[in-house]
Amino acid sequence: MWDRGQDTAYLFDKSEQITLETTFILLGALIIIFFAAELFTNALEVLGERMGFSEGVTGSIFAAVGTAMPETIVPMVAILAGGSTLAVNHAVGMGAILGAPFMLGTLSIGMIGFFAGLKRGWFTPLVPEVTGFQRDIKVFLMAYTLVIVVALLPEAWHLARLLAAVILFIMYAMYVMITIRASKALVEEGHGTEADGDLYFKRFLGDSTPIVVLQLIIALITLVLGAKIFVHGIEIASTLFSVAALVLSLLIVPLATELPEKVNSILWIRKGRDTLAFGNITGAMVFQGTVIPGIGMLLLPWSFHDEYAGLAVILALMGSSWLWFLQRSGRLNGSMMMLSSLLYAAFIAYVIWV
Repeated sequence: MWDRGQDTAYLFDKSEQITLETTFILLGALIIIFFAAELFTNALEVLGERMGFSEGVTGSIFAAVGTAMPETIVPMVAILAGGSTLAVNHAVGMGAILGAPFMLGTLSIGMIGFFAGLKRGWFTPLVPEVTGFQRDIKVFLMAYTLVIVVALLPEAWHLARLLAAVILFIMYAMYVMITIRASKALVEEGHGTEADGDLYFKRFLGDSTPIVVLQLIIALITLVLGAKIFVHGIEIASTLFSVAALVLSLLIVPLATELPEKVNSILWIRKGRDTLAFGNITGAMVFQGTVIPGIGMLLLPWSFHDEYAGLAVILALMGSSWLWFLQRSGRLNGSMMMLSSLLYAAFIAYVIWV
């Protein structure tokens, strides 16, 4: 005889079990990401010091591009090798591409501000190297404005999108050249990369340059693995909600893939390594605002038909503009940076209530 009460109890227990398993998956992924990020920052500091690079090069190029690999891979996989329908693949790809700068320019900045305030005082000025910081923000604002303008063009203007993609690639190449060229003078001024301690692998394998590179590669692979596990856990949790693919990819994918940048920058900001901490975020914003949208323009029908996509890019511009204003006005501190998180919260509120 059918017992509705027993069936309900069974379903409740099953749901509770799934929730518990998902929690363990997410916590395990966060632990993996944290330790991998510690390995990564340690190896990067040692390598940057040995190569004689400034903290700007180490943070804005090496760390930014290295830890940006997960969120670079996700949209490419979604576009080129995704399942489901073509429309869903495009939505996931577009959301992942736009979600990365959105997450970096809002929540990530707010988190750095929170941990800086917690460790060093809420109104203690943060002092990243000025020229590199301003260069990163200006390049991102120019590039992302172009990204938005191209999305507003008629879909038939394929040549215009191709030209814009080429311009974005050239912008990033010039940015890298200028950043590296400025490195020597910055090192002479005292902004050279200095490792906080010995290489972690030194105890077991020595600290030759190949071993430094090996630790760097292992850390990067582990970061990608941790991000993939986190995405898997989020996907399981999200099955209980009926949310558009674009919205999920705007929120879920960057939340997992941007964790390496957040953790690395948090570790550096707590140690007083402001140039590395900010460069890791702003350098990733430049990479995510030039190279990745450029690839997206070549592979996707680049347009913001969805209101969520348009809102995300506007908030990303607002967050980066706010960061630029804080630095220019001498108000760059933990308490003021935390306000960037309100932009992220506004997006969440819009998705839920509108």
